[in-house]
Amino acid sequence: MEIITIDTEYIKLDALLKFASLVGSGGEAKFAIAEGLVKVNGEVCTQRGKKLRPGDVVAFDRFTLKVEGA
Repeated sequence: MEIITIDTEYIKLDALLKFASLVGSGGEAKFAIAEGLVKVNGEVCTQRGKKLRPGDVVAFDRFTLKVEGA
């Protein structure tokens, strides 16, 4: 599990995937999320603007990310 540290209140799901370099562009993030390939806290999430806060866990492909505050 990789830890992603944010210094804001939240980060949007599509931005997190780009920030963690799991996708190469916003278009790739949009596609992956729309296809139901991304899970947030164990549930499939199709909202690309989903606000992720510290404590949230995102799973995509073979990667797992945990959001933490600074």
